Amino acid sequence: MREALLNAVAHKDYTGPYPIQISVYADKIMIWNYGRLPENWTVKDLLDKHSSQPRNPDIATAFFRSGYVESWGRGMDKMKNLCLEAKIPVPQFSCKGNDFWTVFRKDIYNKEDLSGRGLNERQIKAVLYVKEKREITNSEYQQLNNISRRTATTELTELVDNFNLLKKKGTAGSSVVYEVAQVAQ
Repeated sequence: MREALLNAVAHKDYTGPYPIQISVYADKIMIWNYGRLPENWTVKDLLDKHSSQPRNPDIATAFFRSGYVESWGRGMDKMKNLCLEAKIPVPQFSCKGNDFWTVFRKDIYNKEDLSGRGLNERQIKAVLYVKEKREITNSEYQQLNNISRRTATTELTELVDNFNLLKKKGTAGSSVVYEVAQVAQ
């Protein structure tokens, strides 16, 4: 969050009268900044290794000299890595015209949120298992919950198709594994 706020201040287009806006919701925090990306850049360019082109070099230099910024051009990567380390979804970035958004989503893979979505206890147990172990097979789901293959298949399919919490990897039989979906809704 700190890195996103520092980026918003250092890269804001101060020719517009719009303040940096922070919206807090139950499942996410959104930071809006008035300002365009450098010419011919995309959000993907920001996520790859890139040069630093601060819109406000004096502010960026002050942040660097005061120790708030360790190095230039690494903010997006730092935010992504810190979120992965904390086991929360990586931030989403978007830019259209002068609207630059950074969205931090809550870790929805917890018992309370999963229960609120309507998952049964077996599905909650399985999603938390996948969060810790990174994947689950149909056989593991059966063993974890002491249920039949048919019930496991039905409930895993619901987690993929209806709840969008897991994604299916592989095509058939024992080669199929289920992983946490990248999209945190």
